[in-house]
Amino acid sequence: MRARLESALDRVRKCRAITKSFLDGLSPEEWFWQPAAGMNHIAWHVGHLAFAQYFLCLKRVRDRTEADEALISTAFLKRYKRDSAPSPEAAENFSVDEILRTFNGVYELSMTELAERTDAELEVPTSPPHPMFTTKLGAIEWCSLHEPMHCGQIVLLRRLMGKKPVW
Repeated sequence: MRARLESALDRVRKCRAITKSFLDGLSPEEWFWQPAAGMNHIAWHVGHLAFAQYFLCLKRVRDRTEADEALISTAFLKRYKRDSAPSPEAAENFSVDEILRTFNGVYELSMTELAERTDAELEVPTSPPHPMFTTKLGAIEWCSLHEPMHCGQIVLLRRLMGKKPVW
């Protein structure tokens, strides 16, 4: 069990480093650029990754705490949840600084708290049910697979902007 956790956390760490490399050097306008109306922009993807990591690695593992509101507010969760509608208007989004603060803060707290979890805690079924996993460890493993999907979309948006490959 411990080996599975360490493997999942290693994948999360590596993917986060890759995702961050594709965010470097973007202007605030580029964060909210959409190739067509209604399509997700980079700000939405990064906000959604913070939302997803929070739910998969923190809330599903130990429930929401009072301190979590300062980490990732209810308003932030609503703005970047699955099926939320992205807006290209910066005023209708959180600022790039706030999105990055939340993105980085959720990641850091997840890595710290998950390293302290026992095998017994991670074997517990998680609720509500999810089609991709059944246990708390499964939620963490899914997080390590979810971020690369959005990272790929960030890469595509960058290329559509005319940016050169990072790698």
